[in-house]
Amino acid sequence: MSKVFVLDTNKQPLNPIHPGRARMLLSQGKAAVFRQYPFTLILKQEVSRPAVVETKHGRSLLRIKIDPGAKTTGLAVVNDATGEVVWVAELQHRGFQIRDALTSRRQLRRSRRNRKTRYRKPRFLNRTRPKGWLPPSLNSRVANILTWVKRLSALCRITAISQELVKFDTQQMEDSEISGVGYQQGTLAGYEIREFFLEKWKRTCAYCGAKDTNLEIEHINPRSKGGSNRLSNLCLACTPCNQKKGNQDIKDFLKGKPDLLKRILAQAKRPLADTAAVNATRWNLYENLKKTGLPVEVGTGGRTKYNRTIRGLDKTHYWDAACVGASTPEQLVTSGTKPLLIAAKGHGTRQQCRTNKFGFPIRYCKRTKFHKGFQTGDIVKAVVTSGKKIGTYVGRVATRATGSFNISTPDGLVQGISHKYCTHIHKKDGYSYAA
Repeated sequence: MSKVFVLDTNKQPLNPIHPGRARMLLSQGKAAVFRQYPFTLILKQEVSRPAVVETKHGRSLLRIKIDPGAKTTGLAVVNDATGEVVWVAELQHRGFQIRDALTSRRQLRRSRRNRKTRYRKPRFLNRTRPKGWLPPSLNSRVANILTWVKRLSALCRITAISQELVKFDTQQMEDSEISGVGYQQGTLAGYEIREFFLEKWKRTCAYCGAKDTNLEIEHINPRSKGGSNRLSNLCLACTPCNQKKGNQDIKDFLKGKPDLLKRILAQAKRPLADTAAVNATRWNLYENLKKTGLPVEVGTGGRTKYNRTIRGLDKTHYWDAACVGASTPEQLVTSGTKPLLIAAKGHGTRQQCRTNKFGFPIRYCKRTKFHKGFQTGDIVKAVVTSGKKIGTYVGRVATRATGSFNISTPDGLVQGISHKYCTHIHKKDGYSYAA
């Protein structure tokens, strides 16, 4: 597992330690569990002069590295002096869920206003957008990242931040023959667009679905028959499929597979929603990171892929984060490092009532959050010793006033667990976790 964060009795952050050392401190009674996610110990005594190890020029060189994404962001804590990857995580955002919820609410509201019922008219004098305003779906992504930067800074001695300040040039993607694009020159030539292209097609062959093989860029409409280099005319194909298709038109090549043909053509013209989300939030995130007072280094997506490729790391969000920026050490020590999978869940709803499918209220929401000492969102461990559901369940709990709870476990939802069997592991903080 990743290293364990340590605080002294005054909650002063110390150097992260090996899990074996953490077990020893717990068994000797010198420390207690302060936080389960990320796993943190708190010592039972104050450390007046903490020993600073693995340093350069007399100070710790732990750096938070961030690989922002529209759906998932990679996070890593790396020691610049030794190249050790101390901690990694993948943070799953809920921006698209927020967007869909707002769209649904807007549709219901407009539907109610169009009916001849008693309902207030829309008002437009309260539509104000201050400087730097972002839609809630985009702002949630920035807020998630800033929350974890703040948490990690409180758990270890962070001295710098690295952010992938990626920008996708959508016009360059549409017409690859445009000149004067700086990131297509030098050592990183082609990395920016190709990385986006691999993400769009999920790193699989469009024709046969092959994975973990050499993929080539394929022209849907062949160049010999007037096809262009526009993004909407390109897909990924493995070598056998590419050679088999040759210069045939895709409609001829897939005339016996109409469903596959329809899917490929639709995927080729898919809008760049993820790209737009990253572009819209990148500078806002950068400005907020500078407000932390720590030096912020930025790097391109091409630099990230270049660093990861020459170090032989797999394509994951957390290894991408570890490779962000020019400050990446020559050798990254990754042995034993396992990611913490984090998913943003929000803090409940502000709805005062529940509605039917037409958007009209049908019942009120209870304002009591705590039931039997638990609240929805807590992570609990339930050891059921009798009844039809004997077993041990760990997961996020949904509470009821009756004391019969539901627990979301990695294996699925378990319903009807009595509160008497439940014990707290981690209090609600708006996120769910999986190791």
